[in-house]
Amino acid sequence: MNWPVEALLGGSAQPFRAEEPSAIAKAPLPGRVAITSLGLAGDTQADRVHHGGPDMALHLYPLDHHTFWREQLGEHPLLRDPGAFGSNLAVRGLAEADLAIGDRLRLGTALLEVSRPRQPCWKIEHRFGAKGMVKAILRSGRCGWYFRVLEEGAAEAGDALTMVERADHGITVARCFAAIWGTSAPRDPEELRKVQKLDGLAEGLRAQI
Repeated sequence: MNWPVEALLGGSAQPFRAEEPSAIAKAPLPGRVAITSLGLAGDTQADRVHHGGPDMALHLYPLDHHTFWREQLGEHPLLRDPGAFGSNLAVRGLAEADLAIGDRLRLGTALLEVSRPRQPCWKIEHRFGAKGMVKAILRSGRCGWYFRVLEEGAAEAGDALTMVERADHGITVARCFAAIWGTSAPRDPEELRKVQKLDGLAEGLRAQI
């Protein structure tokens, strides 16, 4: 299985709210881009407590989710931008139910591993100027996810994310997100214990659970 990457995206810290900067806005990076253990060359994170680091090196927010958001928000101009949600990879045809925690994928010469879902925060609503987006993510599970980089390398637009090794536990990003943040049912302690024990789960999220 493979999924073409339309763009690799990065951004720099910019004024966001009052004195607080953010690098949530991402734009396509030209040419072949180095992929390091801390992410893409040419990308930064303003808040290194909640974003970035080895377990959150690359963020992917599926382009297909923009259709959902058009239904919620109308033709918001930011939805024309593949980096509107802070995604580092512009990919179609791939969603949270398709990948499990610990799945390994090749991108160019780099090897990536799915490490955790993305926890939604207020910055998404502030960027779009729309209240209720966090609740919509919690209800719908359209959260996106992070990769860690197991082998550094490089890639460019047009390369594909290619599955090379499937985790055998069956706990997808969608299932992991629902266990921790899902709002449709009370949290299931046994499900949380299963998630917490997963090989490949981001250590910060393991501690949070």
